[in-house]
Amino acid sequence: MNVIDTAIPDVKIIEPQVFGDDRGFFLESFNQTKFNAAVGRDVAFVQDNHSRSQCGVLRGLHYQIQQPQGKLVRVVAGEVFDVAVDLRKSSPTFGHWVGVTLSADNKRQLWVPEGFAHGFLVTSDHAEFLYKTTDFWAPQYERGIVWNDATLAINWPDADVSELLVSGKDAAAQHFASADYFD
Repeated sequence: MNVIDTAIPDVKIIEPQVFGDDRGFFLESFNQTKFNAAVGRDVAFVQDNHSRSQCGVLRGLHYQIQQPQGKLVRVVAGEVFDVAVDLRKSSPTFGHWVGVTLSADNKRQLWVPEGFAHGFLVTSDHAEFLYKTTDFWAPQYERGIVWNDATLAINWPDADVSELLVSGKDAAAQHFASADYFD
């Protein structure tokens, strides 16, 4: 596999080695030993999730202030613009974000460590999104930052804002300035 550093050193793009021919393809989607070497620490995943969303759905920016979740995310159908925002006050990249296109075609994965908010925008007709997490979902600790926060100024792909599909909870999320952060 190929590991690509992003502008935030702890967030990694992972490209699996793909073996393909006229019959289709094969790839190793996860290998614990290789993954730990890629991110430079031992990571244990406890939960796998799968979502399907239509074009224009924007999910996020989500995080858990306690029981924080590291996420290894990928798309197996369609395409999304995936975003990670550093919420670690002690980090030199605190308040910075990274955005990456993940698709069934490019087969890339994104490692979003604990201490980050995460979200994505579906840019294809639909997308199926898979992710592993390092801790269990804990709704009592769930937090959100509004997707269009002016301080973060995330450069989402061109989209008709009136046609974005955002949940009521995500639309009412906190602004970055008043969000809960990690130490």
